[in-house]
Amino acid sequence: MIRSDLLEYNFPEDLKSMSLDELDLLSYQIRDFLLDKVSKTGGHIASNLGAVELTIALHRQFSSPVDKIIWDVGHQTYVHKILTGRAAGFDNLRKQGGLSGFPKKKESPHDMFDSGHGSSSLSFAAGMAAARDIEKGKYDVVAVIGDGALTGGLAYEALNNIGDSGTRMIMILNDNGMSISPNIGGMSKHLRRLRATSGYLKFKKNVKKTVTGIPTVGQNIYTHLSRMRDRLKYSVIQEGIIFEQMGIKYLGPVDGHNIGELIKVLNAAKQMNGPVMIHVITEKGKGYSHAEAHPSRFHGTGPFDIDTGKPSVSTDVPTYSDIFGRAMKELGTEDDRIVAVGAAMLDSTGLSDFKRAFPKRTFDVGIAEEHAVTFSAGLARNGLKPVVSIYSTFLQRAYDEIIEDVCLQELPVVFALDRAGVVGADGETHHGIFDLSYLNHMPNMNIMAPADRSELPAMLRYALSLDGPCAVRYPRGKASGEEHEVTIDGKSLVLSTGSDAEIWTVGEMVNTALEVSAELKEKGISAGVINARHIKPLDEETLKESAGRTKLIVTLEDNVISGGFGQAVRSRLAENGADIMVMNAGWPDSFIEHGSCGGLKEKYGLDADSLTERICDLIEKKA
Repeated sequence: MIRSDLLEYNFPEDLKSMSLDELDLLSYQIRDFLLDKVSKTGGHIASNLGAVELTIALHRQFSSPVDKIIWDVGHQTYVHKILTGRAAGFDNLRKQGGLSGFPKKKESPHDMFDSGHGSSSLSFAAGMAAARDIEKGKYDVVAVIGDGALTGGLAYEALNNIGDSGTRMIMILNDNGMSISPNIGGMSKHLRRLRATSGYLKFKKNVKKTVTGIPTVGQNIYTHLSRMRDRLKYSVIQEGIIFEQMGIKYLGPVDGHNIGELIKVLNAAKQMNGPVMIHVITEKGKGYSHAEAHPSRFHGTGPFDIDTGKPSVSTDVPTYSDIFGRAMKELGTEDDRIVAVGAAMLDSTGLSDFKRAFPKRTFDVGIAEEHAVTFSAGLARNGLKPVVSIYSTFLQRAYDEIIEDVCLQELPVVFALDRAGVVGADGETHHGIFDLSYLNHMPNMNIMAPADRSELPAMLRYALSLDGPCAVRYPRGKASGEEHEVTIDGKSLVLSTGSDAEIWTVGEMVNTALEVSAELKEKGISAGVINARHIKPLDEETLKESAGRTKLIVTLEDNVISGGFGQAVRSRLAENGADIMVMNAGWPDSFIEHGSCGGLKEKYGLDADSLTERICDLIEKKA
């Protein structure tokens, strides 16, 4: 049954007839395939290497898409894609028009849920199970959630409801001790203790084997002992009762790299009524020594050399995350009231050096963005200067807390929004193109965006000097520009003026605006460029001057137009009675697919050539 090429299989059907030995061999084949493909395209490798046997067992024992398999976060679904007939698409993984790196309903009927943010799988699965029960369906609903996602509040809201409802569903806790960074918190400690309870499981198995072997009375004795099971379990592994006390049957821990054991426990779970939690122990990066040694670095990676594990592309140029991390350490040395707060991503957001220098002033709260914000409000209320570093897309989850617990209280919490704007290959669930819109209408909020590597540290310093909340948003990837002196004082930076048009822009889009200005000049059109720097409050004085000396104001931002910087400029001009044309350029009112940043900007008309053409057309029509 084992074939030389994964493309020769008819998955998932072929899994049903394969022996355990064949399934084990398949796991090696899949790991080799993943390393070969992801080393060329980049992507999430460590999490997928750790989920190979678990995914094989799931598709062996359940019949997707009739049975519903829901994946939390989704960065662990490459094996799922292979086993549902999509291996041929891996050459274009995460490329524009190619296979997504996350589950996508539009991509396959086997993908139940477009998951990209953690902790949501249990709620979604509970809803599917409840709908099945209403419709008297017979299929199974299975949710796979990582131990990192169990640090998120949404998961506990779901567990509370699931245990109370008694819904028949299976939850797989894929426990590798990691989210992106190593896990922290009470649940993490709880799970570490549970991993040490395998002795109880062996004891229970041996009791059943011995007692049921007694002629005539053996089964009756075992039935009697089964009634004492919960008392026995609580006395031997008291740590395991957290799920049981919620009304959820707990099975485990199970070796997540032993397909035979996984199949047995999945079969047992299928026979049970009510909700079941299967605790599976896996190793992130399993089978690839570099990923095993550095699971955080290989969580999400660009192309790399398989033999050395080193990136294929030079990383000499610092990223905005690097620049932010250096600035935080420098500022933290100057002021011992500055503290850093992260949500399971200290390494990814550049806070590793700050943590090493100031461990007692660094707080990683897990995948719990809402808690991170209100926790920071408490820090600020007591005189500290918290800097909350969270990806733009994930800060969306704390919308209410930012309004109620920070802005309403006028507390000096600084939000460092990493990965703002389009982020490329991760796609819809990870683009940070909504932050200007969801922050801009919050009273008391200040918002800035650096155009280069020198503006970011200056803006961070300015934000920490304010008496109220402030957000600094910056993009993913290499930081542009050279080191130079920067003064941030609430004013915009006029780079050039233009009699025909002036382009007001924020962040790295300043570089695009300068390209547009140069192209327009070649066409005989005078177009200036203003680096707004401040999205809120707007520099009204400079904006008024701009409107008085040009014919057209163009706004350019790496954010959706709806509710963004451009609409704020247009509204302010209208309020002040300015009789001037305004053109807003930004992302449309839709979810933007995955692809390279440059390719997406070209498709949606945000590249220099497209913008130049639009401005020319507008000026000609006005003339």
